[in-house]
Amino acid sequence: MKQLTPRLEHAVEWLMALALAVMVLAIGSNVVLRYVFNTGIPAAEEVARLMFVWMIFLGAILALRHGSHLGMEILQAHLPAGLRRGCAIVSHLLMLYALWLFLEGSWSQTVIGLDTYSTVLGFPTALMAGSGLICALAMLPMVGLNLWRIVTRHPAARIPGEAQAHDRAHASDPEVSQ
Repeated sequence: MKQLTPRLEHAVEWLMALALAVMVLAIGSNVVLRYVFNTGIPAAEEVARLMFVWMIFLGAILALRHGSHLGMEILQAHLPAGLRRGCAIVSHLLMLYALWLFLEGSWSQTVIGLDTYSTVLGFPTALMAGSGLICALAMLPMVGLNLWRIVTRHPAARIPGEAQAHDRAHASDPEVSQ
């Protein structure tokens, strides 16, 4: 499992890079064709939109994995450790609920999208909604695992504000700061 996770991350990063390259190529060539040859590629916008949506949702998965999502950790860093842990549990439960709603909605949209097709290329719009489905399916176990780690006081648990509280405590200790 330890070998699989970095490989999956690497694959997701390559997929994101590929999506970005396709976007740049589609939009860039369309701009050149419009301004130089007074023509364009009608499918370029649909392809770019599809790649953008997938790139965003894949990036959200990686950001969660690395703890890089924006958060309000300043307030939590000033709370006592027990209250900080309690806030983390509540916020993780709320995230799990939101991800469950996201999963349900993405599933519904994916099913609807199987019979609905894009305007220009005619691909099933389930390809667009499927990105949300994959995102929710990947994020649910990550948030659930971190919640389990918080509840069981596992050393690998990520508790928002923990690092800042630790840094603040050591900055005020004269022995540690020297």
